Amino acid sequence: MKVIPDANILMSCLMSARPDFRETLLESGHEFFAPNFLFSEIFKHKVTILRYSKLNEEELYEYLYEILERIEFFRPGLISRKTGKKDMTYVKRLT
Repeated sequence: MKVIPDANILMSCLMSARPDFRETLLESGHEFFAPNFLFSEIFKHKVTILRYSKLNEEELYEYLYEILERIEFFRPGLISRKTGKKDMTYVKRLT
C-alpha cells in the first residue's frame, strides 16, 4: 500500500512513549511518500517532540533517520489538483 503520512502522524510516531508505534510504522511494508516540506515541519516542532517523547536529542535523530529513510519525498507541485481532489475524496470516505 502507498501511504502519504502528514506531519502530525510522524510527530505522534516520534512522541509516542510506546516504541511499538514507531516499529509498526517502520516494519509495515508500506511505501511512504511525503511532500518535501514535511521534513522542515518536523524540525519546526523539534523542541515539542523532545519534550513529549522524553528522548534525548541523539535518540530523536536516530528515530527520525529510521523513519525518514523509509519515505520518498516529492515536490507538491508534481500532483495535479484533479488527482489531489480525487485522493482527498477517497480519504474522506475512509474516515
